[in-house]
Amino acid sequence: MTRLLVTIHDVAPPLMGAVERLWRICAARRVTPGLLVVPDWHGGSPLEQHADCVGWVRSRAAEGAEVFLHGERHDEAGSPRGFADHVRAFGRTNREGEFLTLSYAAARERIDRGLQRLRALGLNPIGFVPPAWLARPDAHQAARDAGLAFSEDDRTIYAFGARRTVASPVLRWSGRGALRAYGSLAQASLRWTLQREAPWMRVALHPGDLDHPATAASVERELDRWSAVAEPVGYARIAP
Repeated sequence: MTRLLVTIHDVAPPLMGAVERLWRICAARRVTPGLLVVPDWHGGSPLEQHADCVGWVRSRAAEGAEVFLHGERHDEAGSPRGFADHVRAFGRTNREGEFLTLSYAAARERIDRGLQRLRALGLNPIGFVPPAWLARPDAHQAARDAGLAFSEDDRTIYAFGARRTVASPVLRWSGRGALRAYGSLAQASLRWTLQREAPWMRVALHPGDLDHPATAASVERELDRWSAVAEPVGYARIAP
């Protein structure tokens, strides 16, 4: 049976209205999603100054939600792209690939700093997910060396503690304009047709998925049909 990993990305103070709505959508289906937390969204929303957001995440973690570090600020401010970076990121993100260009040292510095900030707030991440899944291999090595159990890109989950990798497709949406929204629906249909028997399937929810009515409706529809045929689990189940 397929195992289903559901996560809510971009957990940050400016986006909490949509984040909480996504949580309710999952809870209505008895799914406990992982939470991908950004310590300082775009460099202007430090979690330390938003006790309500921190309290909400703590409460969800107490209910069983796994917490992940999702970059430090999420955007690419101060990290100019080269040509190869533009090619890798084409069509995948609107300058939100924070780790796209970072070396091992730079990635490790941000991961360490992000972990320190979250832990100081009583949050204990089990893994790291780079924004938009864009990162050099060095970033995953940095996550492992920082003592985290998991990292991932858009094809693979790296379970460092279990010393294994798990191939897993990702179902995701983009509500940024009609073209991307309806393209997301087509992608969702293909995932269902071609990959519903995959051993591990990921569903990645973003606050922006609710920006377009087509993607907002698709999120609920796809959660319904995937949770009907797959077992919703946490990342801890990857360990043998």
